[in-house]
Amino acid sequence: MSQSPPNTIQLQSMGSQGTLAPLPQPPDVQNPPSHSWASLCGPPPWGLSCLLALQHILVLASLLCASHLLLLQSLPAGGLSFSPAQLLASSLFACGVSTSLQTWMGSRLPLVQAPSLQFLIPALVLTSQKLPLALRTPGNCEHRARAQAEASLVLHLCEGPGCHGLELWNTSIREVSGAVVVSGLLQATLGLLGGPGHLFPHCGPLVLAPSLVVAGLSVYREVALLCSTHWGLASLLIVLMVVCSQHLGSCLLPPRPWRPASTSSTHTHILAFRLLSVLIPVACVWIVSALLGLSIIPGELSAPTGAPWFWLPHPAEWDWPLLTPRALAAGISMALAASTSSLGCYALCGQLLRLPSPPPHACSRGLSLEGLGSVLAGLLGSPMGTASSFPNVGTVGLLQAGPRRVAHLVGLFCVALGLSPRLAQLLTTIPLPMLGGMLGVTQAMVLSSGFSSFHLADIDSGRNVFIVGFSIFTALLLPRWFREAPVLLSTGWSPLDVLLRSLLTEPIFLAGLLGFLLENTISGTRLERGLGQGLPPPFTARKAPMPQKSREKADKEYELPFSIQNLCPCIPQPLRCLCPLPQDSGNEERGPAEPGETADLLPDFGDQCPQPSRGESQ
Repeated sequence: MSQSPPNTIQLQSMGSQGTLAPLPQPPDVQNPPSHSWASLCGPPPWGLSCLLALQHILVLASLLCASHLLLLQSLPAGGLSFSPAQLLASSLFACGVSTSLQTWMGSRLPLVQAPSLQFLIPALVLTSQKLPLALRTPGNCEHRARAQAEASLVLHLCEGPGCHGLELWNTSIREVSGAVVVSGLLQATLGLLGGPGHLFPHCGPLVLAPSLVVAGLSVYREVALLCSTHWGLASLLIVLMVVCSQHLGSCLLPPRPWRPASTSSTHTHILAFRLLSVLIPVACVWIVSALLGLSIIPGELSAPTGAPWFWLPHPAEWDWPLLTPRALAAGISMALAASTSSLGCYALCGQLLRLPSPPPHACSRGLSLEGLGSVLAGLLGSPMGTASSFPNVGTVGLLQAGPRRVAHLVGLFCVALGLSPRLAQLLTTIPLPMLGGMLGVTQAMVLSSGFSSFHLADIDSGRNVFIVGFSIFTALLLPRWFREAPVLLSTGWSPLDVLLRSLLTEPIFLAGLLGFLLENTISGTRLERGLGQGLPPPFTARKAPMPQKSREKADKEYELPFSIQNLCPCIPQPLRCLCPLPQDSGNEERGPAEPGETADLLPDFGDQCPQPSRGESQ
């Protein structure tokens, strides 16, 4: 058996008596385990944690710029009464606060909160309803284009006191912000009442898998739109991300290669290319873009005047959100779609981190805090709410590292960027094809995770084959149908039109709803449906030999911090769904979990990294 490289990580397995038994090294180190250095050794060092957080910031920036760009392009022509950088800063501030709350006392998973595309579709429907019906008729393409061009010219030239272009633009933004506030209030109410906790146990693999597949496929149009600005840069970024994360992902490098081996013998080697498989390609392609003089920056997000260095976001900065019946209808659709997407993120993140399925109390807390984040975003004037980000969960799977410390740093960085619009404006300097490339690779990880969830159920069953195929196909068909013929759905009452069109063009909501209804109405055995397993297959396979301490440690990952757990007896009875049940809190004689036990989100490899031998330490 070949010798292992010096100071590499030696995985350990649990013996039958609960003791640690060393595993022999595999013959070839070119196929390392699917867990990264940061996952095996608990929280990574602060320097590596900052680099991991920076990569999540880049992925969040791609989602932030894409959603705001598509929304601003759909608004009526007119001028901005504020800098676009301030609009991005307000969204970043809300995302930072929501991410910190989510990781600290929400679901407790390392989930980055971002302006989800589930908010974009109802917002686009809401703004498009302002156009006259004749202009939205499919057969009136020439007349529609001519009318929009004339309106754009008039609004651009009208800059006097009687100009209505600015008022129309601000009214649209305020109405979308009002819909975001409504969605946040509804989402928080659903979480406080324990609705997600009651529904989540009934969402088996046949509900999760179609939702993840549709979530990965639903943004291909937006990704193609961003990449089409320069396919060369986008292709180069995608190739480099694939090479770093897959082909070079097994290359082990010392953390300080510039120091002599004798002084760094106690340090573990790290999978640098895999852990930095977003940062390294982005830096390389950005340098190539600068050398070639390619500056592909959207004009909608570039401010003609400089943004302030420091700015404190506060409600009614520009004006209060506008609450109308149409905004109420759009807010309801936003809340339902964002809740469906977030529950899928919870399940996917737990599966990637080899944790048990999120318990009901964690889902309820997470959804209620996401609603509070959306309320904050809407009050700050942002047209996009906050929800758990599928691209960032895909980044966790790509890097194969999900420490909770990184999510805390992402929240702090987002708050810092939100306080400085000038720094937030730097995110808009990322070329559009690079944003599309990052979204494409991370969404592919979400898509593949959906496919990997199929084997939890009996996929050879005719019942299951029908549920999966019908849910995916219908969820992709209906949005395309109503996009091509929007006037087919016209009830004569604008708020009802907005509600129906928003819900029927949300692919993730349709996939989750159809999968849930078919899964719970068509008869089938629990084994056939994939229920009763509770844990992802790798975790289930190791559950038998795993000692009681490790199982309790895994369950405690979803519990509230000990300082907040003491407040659970004071919570009113209707809100007790936010607290863990006594039987779910493990062995009460052990007391609260130690800080080190909850720091590692992959608890199945021992309590700490292997220490160097006595000879090496000397």
